[in-house]
Amino acid sequence: MCIYVINGGISLKRLFRYLFSVILFITSIGVYCSNRLMYMKKKDDHFILNREQEAGRFDPVSFENLTKQEITIPSPYGYDLKAILVEPYKESKKYMIISHGVTENKTNSIKYLNMFLERGFNGIIYDHRRHGESGGKTTSFGHYEKFDLKQVVDWVRKNKGYDTLLGIHGESMGAATMILYAGGIEDGADFYIADCPFSDFTEQVNYLIKHEIKLPGKIFIPLADIFLRARDRYSIKDVSPISVVDKIKKPMLFIHSEKDDFILPQMTKNLYDKKTGPKKLFLAINGLHAQSYNENKVEYEKVIDQFLTELVYNKQGSILQS
Repeated sequence: MCIYVINGGISLKRLFRYLFSVILFITSIGVYCSNRLMYMKKKDDHFILNREQEAGRFDPVSFENLTKQEITIPSPYGYDLKAILVEPYKESKKYMIISHGVTENKTNSIKYLNMFLERGFNGIIYDHRRHGESGGKTTSFGHYEKFDLKQVVDWVRKNKGYDTLLGIHGESMGAATMILYAGGIEDGADFYIADCPFSDFTEQVNYLIKHEIKLPGKIFIPLADIFLRARDRYSIKDVSPISVVDKIKKPMLFIHSEKDDFILPQMTKNLYDKKTGPKKLFLAINGLHAQSYNENKVEYEKVIDQFLTELVYNKQGSILQS
C-alpha cells in the first residue's frame, strides 16, 4: 500500500480530510445563514391575535360586524395569497392595501385598517408569502413579495375600477416591499405610507449581525448570498429599496420611531432624502421598532390627515374625498 507524501510529510489522505472539513464547515455556515433568512421564525398566529386583542387594537366583535369577504389572489409563483376585503363604504372609490411586516400576519394590519376605515376608505389586508394563511415556502424580504403586492394592486384595479383612489400602507418589511414594488415594478398606487422600512437589506443584515452576535457581517453576508442565490434564486443585493425609491413619483409619507434600534431611523431618513416628488417625513418620539402607531396614536393619525389633505386629496380632486 502506497501513501503519497507531499511537502514535508502531509499525506494526500490528510489533505483531503482537511479540505473536506473546510468545505463541510463553509457549507454548514452557508446553509445556517441562508436558513435564518429564508425560514425566519414567525410569530404564532394565536400570539398575534391575543396580543392585538389584549392591547385593545383588535375588537373581534367590531371586526365581525364589518362588511367584508375573504378573497384569494393567485401569486405569480403558484401559491395563493389569502386576503380580506373590508368594504363598509360600497359607494366609496377610496381603497387601502395594508402590507404587514416579517413574522407578522394580516391580524397585525387591522389597527391600520381601522384607522383608514375611520377616514372613509375601504381596505384589503393580506398575508405575505409563508405568513398567515398564504402559501409560499420562503421569505425573501420584499424580493418576491413585491410581485405578490402587484397582484393585490391588480386585483383592486380590476375589480373596483381603475379610477379608484388607491393607497398602500406598509410596515417594516411590508414597507420595503411596497417601495420595491412602486420603484422597481410600477408606480401603481396613488400614494404610499412607509412605516419603518429598511433602505438596503445588505446594510440591515450587516447591522443585525454586528449588533446581535458581535461579528463582522462581511464574513457571513457573501456566504449567505451565495447560498441564497443557489437555493432561493435571488441575491441579498437585489433587496435595496433605496436603489429604486427615486423612481416613485406619487406622494409618499415616511414614518419611523426615533428610538427604533432594530431598523435604524437613519434608513428612513436616507429614503426620504432620495425620494423625488411629493413627500413627507414623520419621526415619532416614542416606541421601538414598528411601534410608532401604537405609542404615538394621536400624532400618527394627525400626520396621516395632513399628508392626505396636503399631498393626496389636493392632487386628486375633491370628488375622491367623499
